[in-house]
Amino acid sequence: MTDLPAAPAPAEHRPAGRVVLAGAPLGRASDASVGLAQALATAPLIAAEDTRRLHRLAADLGVAISGRVLSFFEGNEQTRVPQLISALRDGLDVLVVTDAGMPSVSDPGYRLVAAAVQAGLLVTALPGPSAVTTALAVSGLPVDRFCFEGFLPRKGGSRRRLLAELSGERRTMVFFESPHRIAESLADLAEALGTGRPAAVCRELTKTYEQVVRGSLAELREWAAGDVRGEITLVVAGLPAGPAQVAPTELAAAVSALEQAGQSRKEAIAEVAAAAGVAKRLVFDAVVSAKRHD
Repeated sequence: MTDLPAAPAPAEHRPAGRVVLAGAPLGRASDASVGLAQALATAPLIAAEDTRRLHRLAADLGVAISGRVLSFFEGNEQTRVPQLISALRDGLDVLVVTDAGMPSVSDPGYRLVAAAVQAGLLVTALPGPSAVTTALAVSGLPVDRFCFEGFLPRKGGSRRRLLAELSGERRTMVFFESPHRIAESLADLAEALGTGRPAAVCRELTKTYEQVVRGSLAELREWAAGDVRGEITLVVAGLPAGPAQVAPTELAAAVSALEQAGQSRKEAIAEVAAAAGVAKRLVFDAVVSAKRHD
């Protein structure tokens, strides 16, 4: 007697699905993990930032996608999350794939992860490339401690306020930036952190035209005046330990001496900041504080 196939379990008895965050290659399809290729072939539901890029990646890997594919990008992320949570509760695993790198790192995915965690659903990951750690590794800057600041604000005023807050940051900083704003951002960074601060512009990582340009913020500002294209990750050294030993009163006194010698306050602050290796904002604050105490 032939056994009949078991009836599907009722939805209320079916185990919930998992959110699977899949790291996609930054450039070369050959950098994809075996786990990613297998997941693309077997996932019942794929949430993709760009469905065309997803199918191109699958084709490059020789993988046939068998599951359903949904677009999942910044513009529809908020409305798509409830649909994906419903699918998870129905027992479907949801594979999240962005254009490059790890989902939720300045890419779609965070809202889904937060909603899944709140709902008590399982979230896991297929480890893969990240532009943040890749740029850090090739930057030549200290990587023992770092912070990731995502994309810098688009508006100049907001960007300058954020950078002023970061002027005393001692960890290496990592930013994402678009090619048409990189020149302005480097100029603001030089103004806030000091023209001599070491940094690296990592462009088109792992791709055919990969380029890593290292130098001071002043040098990179000049380099960015040309035609810059591609995906950019910017790595900037933190405030070195030495300048912290220079007391604000000493900075203010140095500015005062230069002013008495005939320099304008702006020129004096810039010269003292460069000599001490600190941001001009820190010297300016020292001058204001000294005058307040006087």
